[in-house]
Amino acid sequence: MSKKNQHVVPHQSGWAVKAAGNERASSVHGTQREAIAAARETAMRQGSEMLIHGAKGRIRERNTYGADPFPPKG
Repeated sequence: MSKKNQHVVPHQSGWAVKAAGNERASSVHGTQREAIAAARETAMRQGSEMLIHGAKGRIRERNTYGADPFPPKG
């Protein structure tokens, strides 16, 4: 299983969850709240990061559910 970051982005039918680098949405939801719940579940299962975009496409929040080295090495 690949550990791709999950992005919650605006979609013509509401809000979509897209894995990083993918053209197509993994799932489409009527509300941003539903899309966030789906993205969180996938990110937790994969140990990856979830990025929530606002209506204009800018990242407004990010959460890490994997091994996040803090403080960063290097």
